[in-house]
Amino acid sequence: MTPEEILKVEHEIVLTLKNIYDPEIPVNIYDLGLIYEIDFDPEGVANIRMTLTAPNCPMADMLIDDINTQVGKVAGVSSVNIILTFEPPWDKSMMSEEALLELNLL
Repeated sequence: MTPEEILKVEHEIVLTLKNIYDPEIPVNIYDLGLIYEIDFDPEGVANIRMTLTAPNCPMADMLIDDINTQVGKVAGVSSVNIILTFEPPWDKSMMSEEALLELNLL
């Protein structure tokens, strides 16, 4: 896979993540700031380093399953590896301007 093809798949992954919403907040997980890093390798593995709004998030399993399912459907992705981290801990400063506007926080 060429570097250009890798960038295209990473872009499609971002678009996919922008269609996955936190079940408790009406903002997609990408603009919410839950996605820290996306690394797509030439073998087709999408490594996604992410966090949750709280370590004891009751919807964590559902959210991770949804990410695995939806990102796994992106053309070129053979598998999805989600790395859940709480360092740094999530806070509202990680939200995009769009998310802040959506929640009337800006």
